[in-house]
Amino acid sequence: MGRMAGAGDRGLRRLARMVDAALARIEVLVILPTVAALAVWLGLDHVVTALAFALPALLALRSLVAPPLGDNTARTGHLAIPGHPGALTGWAALSAMLERVARIEDHDSACILIQIDDWDRIVERWGAETAEHIAERSAERLLGALRHDDMVARLGEARFGVVLHPVQAARLGIRVALCDRLRAALAEPIAIGGVALRLNASSGHAGLRHDGQGQAEATLVAAEAALMDAVRNGPNAVRAFAPALLRARSDRSTLTTEVEAALDASEISAWFQPQVATESGVISGFEALARWHHPERGVLLPASFLPAVEDAGCMDRFGQHMIIQALAALRSWDQEGVRVPSVSVNFSVGELRNPRLADLVKWEIDRFDMRPGRLNLDIVEAVAANSTDATIAANIAALRAHGITLDLDDFGVGQASLGVIRRLGVTRIKIDGFFIRDLDRDPEQQAMVTAILSMARHLGVETLAKSVETTEVRALLARMGCDHVQGFHIAEAMPLDQTIAWATQHNEGLSRRATLGRRAG
Repeated sequence: MGRMAGAGDRGLRRLARMVDAALARIEVLVILPTVAALAVWLGLDHVVTALAFALPALLALRSLVAPPLGDNTARTGHLAIPGHPGALTGWAALSAMLERVARIEDHDSACILIQIDDWDRIVERWGAETAEHIAERSAERLLGALRHDDMVARLGEARFGVVLHPVQAARLGIRVALCDRLRAALAEPIAIGGVALRLNASSGHAGLRHDGQGQAEATLVAAEAALMDAVRNGPNAVRAFAPALLRARSDRSTLTTEVEAALDASEISAWFQPQVATESGVISGFEALARWHHPERGVLLPASFLPAVEDAGCMDRFGQHMIIQALAALRSWDQEGVRVPSVSVNFSVGELRNPRLADLVKWEIDRFDMRPGRLNLDIVEAVAANSTDATIAANIAALRAHGITLDLDDFGVGQASLGVIRRLGVTRIKIDGFFIRDLDRDPEQQAMVTAILSMARHLGVETLAKSVETTEVRALLARMGCDHVQGFHIAEAMPLDQTIAWATQHNEGLSRRATLGRRAG
């Protein structure tokens, strides 16, 4: 009996799908009134009666056997619209769809989460009302790129979720291709105020999870972990779910709860990596690099904890913490008689969007009674290339006006133009380590570095090569005319108390070489 009932249920579901497909076809809906009118004209009362009851009966069958998957709004596709009467929306709509698919034998689905990149900048430039219009247009475009019965749900100002209607298999290649199609749909220009706006979007995807109970929730969690990985590697990145992402997400969540206490206890501190003049070896500065002395996990590098600092809403406090330690280090070196011309501090995009940043930095410099030019502001090339952001541009200009020098970091891997270098008043270009590590063995890298050094000389900008790890690379950079070097060949990053001993020993070595040189002469 159970098998017979199961076969009957499957037959009803198959019939319901056939009804659903038929009612979705516009020609079927158009022909029904025509048939009814013809029947009235011919006096076929039994046909008119059948039509009067047939359509409601079919709709009832469809509703009873195959209820709406999540949200069933006016037939523009499955779009979960906040405020729609009786409709599931957002995460609930996606979860309902996934739960339904999980109950269908031999069928699969997938969840794709999409987030428009740089949404804060869009809102800042165009205003909330126009940004909402952009989001609505984006939802329409996502719908247009999907099948009729796939679902799109809006999950926030700039985030959308997609769940596929039951398919035989939602393999990786299918999901990747669909992500590309959705991102291409969002990239189509939107006319805003006479400007063609093109959107970038990051996306993460996961197939329906089949490991135990709670398949819908597990799938949504997996897709979100993939999206967060894409956002961290964006813009315009795509990531598939992998189990390691959940472990990383759990670690990040735990660290987030510990950030404030770590800052209070000074567990997060600045280490310093020396920079030296390429030919003479004279110390030309240090770069302040954050380290977290975690009581259980040991010393953590920035890549493993800065996302947690951001999640905790502590980036501004973290940045101020690093500036204070950098200035304190300059004061310590001065008191010990160690000549260190400057120290570099990295600034994130979030910090550069703080409208009070320039005043806060100037106040700390005055408090330590330091010459402003001894503090270098490091910004990555990708940020400089997008320096049309009004707040970032204003902050950089104000910091430069205060006398703080500007280093353009990771140069060569972004899109900064010569105009950006001139407009921002860049003092020094830091050539990314990608071009340096195999410099002595790769002619193409040599050509690239030669071009960068030539450009810098014509602009009157100093140069520093990062990730210098061998004597051969340093010697080649000296011949090519690079001004400064930094990397493991010079020294690794170290706590402040070790820098004085290192600098003293380094300077003594330079003095001995100079004495031997004079004797030989």
